[in-house]
Amino acid sequence: MRYQQVAAFFAASFSPLVSAVETARPTFTPPPTAAVSTGSVLQVIVSLLLVLAAVVMVAWVLKRINLPQQGAASALKVISGVAVGQRERVVLVEVNDTWLVVGVAPGQVNALHSMPKGSIPIQANAAGNPSNDFQSWLKKMMEKRNA
Repeated sequence: MRYQQVAAFFAASFSPLVSAVETARPTFTPPPTAAVSTGSVLQVIVSLLLVLAAVVMVAWVLKRINLPQQGAASALKVISGVAVGQRERVVLVEVNDTWLVVGVAPGQVNALHSMPKGSIPIQANAAGNPSNDFQSWLKKMMEKRNA
């Protein structure tokens, strides 16, 4: 019995010290898991590259199909064109009821001739080249202008 009283006395007197030591000692907490892992970074980069590739591909397709413009630009229509140099072209343009022969070079556009719409027939010849008539007409007009 005496033993139980001594144990109770020690327990009552040392319990505040034991609890203070337990709270003062830091408990081990594992480090937090990484919010960004190598796999997730790689997945984000691949996804971004796929989106950028899709944007470039759509822009390329739209450029290749060259849809006609709607609205005010529909009053202007390119009928035919001939390359006369590496970067120079002669183009037949329809504006309302007038055809314009225009010389196009890098940095400049010059009107060469104007005529009423339909004054030269545009049809496929035996070779299947519809621009050949325009070429012969242009050659005649240039010779006439130079003479």
